[in-house]
Amino acid sequence: MTWQVWALLSAGFAALTAIFAKVGVENVNADFATLVRTAVILLALLVIVGATRQFQALSSISPRSYAFLLLSGLATGASWICYFRALKLGDAARVQPIDKLSVVLVAVFGVVFLGEELSLPNWIGVVMIAGGAMLVAYRG
Repeated sequence: MTWQVWALLSAGFAALTAIFAKVGVENVNADFATLVRTAVILLALLVIVGATRQFQALSSISPRSYAFLLLSGLATGASWICYFRALKLGDAARVQPIDKLSVVLVAVFGVVFLGEELSLPNWIGVVMIAGGAMLVAYRG
């Protein structure tokens, strides 16, 4: 499958995640709900990596990769904690668009930190995503 198909599947599962999480966090502490979700993900990935025989020697991973995977894990954990707390307090239909402002931030960070280039139409799209997210989140 192409990256576009995987990205669309990711978006679909992310949408389901928001709906399921909103219902799931209803009578549960947001941080504990994040812990349960993380445990489920860990178990699922262990099964997938084991079934597809994708384990690799820990020594084959460079210290730089370990450092950035650690930072990515910490950022993911912080994001999930904030996300579940936001879902606990707000409507899923308003929380999710603000959460997806990460698309805008990734574009900016990619240019600033990774040297990626975006064309004028790309930047127009980034601005439209930001505006659309704010409009969906607006309570009027």
